[in-house]
Amino acid sequence: MSIPFELPAEDRDTSPYTGYTRPHWEAVADGLLTAAWRWATPGGALLDLPGRPSRSGVRSDGLEGYARTFLAAAFRVAGAGGDDPHGWLDRYARGLAAGSRSPGRDDGESWPLILDHDVQGQPMVESASVALGLRLTAPWLWRHLDEDVRDRAERWLRGALRQVPAPNNWYLFPFTVAGFLESVGRGDTETAAVRQRALELLEGWYRGDGWYADGDGRAFDHYNGWALHLYPVLDAHLGGDADLLARHGARLRSHLAGLSLMFGGDGAPLHFGRSLTYRFAASAAVSLGAVTGHTPLSPGVSRRLAGGSLRHFLEHGALSADGLLSLGWHGPHEPTLQPYSGPASPYWASKAFVSLLAPGDHPLWTAREKPAPVEEADRVLALPAPGLLVQATRADGIVRLHNHGSDHVRPHEGETAAGDDPHYGRLAYSTRTGPTSSVNPADNHLSVAVAGRPSVRRRVHPLGAGHGDGWGWAASWHRPVFAAGPPMVPGLRVESVTVALGRYELRAHRVLGAPAGARVTHTGWATGPDEGLVSDLHPLHGWDGPAETLRAPQGTAFARWALVPRLTGPASGTSVHVCLATLDGAPDGTPPARAVTDVTVHDDTVEITWAAGPRTRIAFDPVHVTHRTG
Repeated sequence: MSIPFELPAEDRDTSPYTGYTRPHWEAVADGLLTAAWRWATPGGALLDLPGRPSRSGVRSDGLEGYARTFLAAAFRVAGAGGDDPHGWLDRYARGLAAGSRSPGRDDGESWPLILDHDVQGQPMVESASVALGLRLTAPWLWRHLDEDVRDRAERWLRGALRQVPAPNNWYLFPFTVAGFLESVGRGDTETAAVRQRALELLEGWYRGDGWYADGDGRAFDHYNGWALHLYPVLDAHLGGDADLLARHGARLRSHLAGLSLMFGGDGAPLHFGRSLTYRFAASAAVSLGAVTGHTPLSPGVSRRLAGGSLRHFLEHGALSADGLLSLGWHGPHEPTLQPYSGPASPYWASKAFVSLLAPGDHPLWTAREKPAPVEEADRVLALPAPGLLVQATRADGIVRLHNHGSDHVRPHEGETAAGDDPHYGRLAYSTRTGPTSSVNPADNHLSVAVAGRPSVRRRVHPLGAGHGDGWGWAASWHRPVFAAGPPMVPGLRVESVTVALGRYELRAHRVLGAPAGARVTHTGWATGPDEGLVSDLHPLHGWDGPAETLRAPQGTAFARWALVPRLTGPASGTSVHVCLATLDGAPDGTPPARAVTDVTVHDDTVEITWAAGPRTRIAFDPVHVTHRTG
C-alpha cells in the first residue's frame, strides 16, 4: 500500500531488514505533522481531525490533536539539536498562546479545563504530552515565550496536579507535568508531592520481570512500554537523576528482555490489550532503552524492532489517503477502539519517535541491523509475574501470547459478562490475528454452557508459569460468568493450562463443579480466508468429536471475515478436556492429528506422549508441568 508522503530511498546496506534509517523516521514525523496541521484552528490551539468524536467531546479531541502531534514535533526537533526546517515549534508556540489564553471558555481556540478523571479528565492525559513537548524543546520554544504566556501555560498545566487521576498510569501525567515545571525553575512543594505520589504508586504496581500492573489489578499490556516505563525513565534521563534512572532503567532492561520477543517477523506487535490504535507506540520502550543505555538488546536489534514496527503499519493501511492515522489497527476498525478513542487518539504513536533523541552518530543508527528474536529461532518464554507465555516460530515469524494473568478487571469491580473484553478475556493472542467481534463466536475461548447459557472469562487468577529448553507453560483459573440468568454457578471453576512446544499449543482444562447437563466448548484461532494462515484444533480428550468450523462475519482487525474452529463436549462434576491447537503461516510440519501418540487422563493429571518422543505431564492439584525429552 502506498504511503501518502515521500520517504528517502531505502538503505539495505545498514538496514537489511527494514531499509529504514534515521532520515526515514524524520520524514515520517514530518509527513504525519504536515497532514495533521491541515486541520488546525486559525490560532493553532486545536487540531480538529475528522472522524467520530470520543466520549470527551470535540474540544477535548482538538486539544488531543495539538498535544499528541506536539510530542512528535518535540522529539523531531530536540533530536535534531533544535534544527526545525519546517517551523513546527513556531506553530506550537502560537497554539500554546491561543489555547491557554482563556481555558474553559466556549470559543474557537481555548483549551478545556483539567478536571477529575470522572468529570472531564481527558485534558489531564494531554497535559503530559504538552509538558513533555515543552520540556524537550525548552531551549528553542519555552525560553522565547512571553512571560505572560509562560504563566498562563503553567496555570493550565497545574490543573493536572490538583485534580484526581484515574487509578492507573494516569498518575504519571501529573508526574510528567511536575517534572517539566521543576525543569524550568517553577517547582515547589506541590510538584514534589505529585512526583513522590506517582513513584510510590509505581512501587506498588511493580510485579517483577520488568512488568507493572496498570493500577491495583492485573492489567498487563502495552501500557507497560509506552507509559509505565516511558515516563519515569525518560524523566530521569532528561533530568540527569542517576539514582532514579538506575532504578527504573534496570526495570526497563528486564522488560525489554521479554518485550523484544513480542514483535513478529513482519514487524507487527502483539494485538493484545487496549488502546491498540496507538500502533507503533509499542516500540517506544525499545528505542528508549537504546537512547538511555538501559537495554539488553544490541543497537542493531533495537533498530530492527522499532523500524520494523513503523514500516509494518505504514505499509498495512494505518494511514488514510491524506496521511492521517486512522482509528483502528491496519485500517479503520471499530472493535479495536475504546469509548475514549477520538480522531487524534492514534497520535500517541508519537511516542515511538523517542528514537530520534539518539543523534545521527548514535549506534542505534550506525550499527547494522540484526534479526529480531523471532527471526533467529523458535522461542518459548514464560513471564510468571504477569502470567504470560510467549511462543514464537521462526518459519512463519508469528508470535503468540498465551494469557494466564492479564484481565483488566479492577479490584473494586464485580465480574459481569457485560464487561467481557475480547482484548483481555481470550486465552491467546498473536501478531497475525485479532480477537473476533463480541457479536460473533469468540476465538481462543473456553466456555461452560449451563442450561444453554454460555460463559465468559473475566477475572484471571494465575497459577504459575515456567519454561525449559524449547518449551514452556502457564496456568490460571477463573469462575465462569454468565450473561443471562444467575451470573455465576456456585462452586463452578475452570483451571486452564497451556503448554507451548515449537508450533504446538497443548491446552488442558479441568472443569470443577459443573451441574448435570453442562457443556464445554473450546475455540481456536480466528483466521480469514485470504490470510495464508491455517488454524487447527485437534481433540485429545473430553470432546464429542473433531472440530467444527464457525463463521465470524464481522471478522477481526486483520480480516473482514473469519473462520473459527470449535470443539464441544459434556461436563458434569469434574471433567478434563484436552486439545492441541496450532496457528501456522508455514504449515510444513507434522499436523496436530499426528503430533501426539498417546494421551492418559485422570481427574488431576494429564500425560501426553509426543510423536517426536518427549512426554509432558500436567498435574492440576496443585498445578505443575514437567516435560521430559528422554
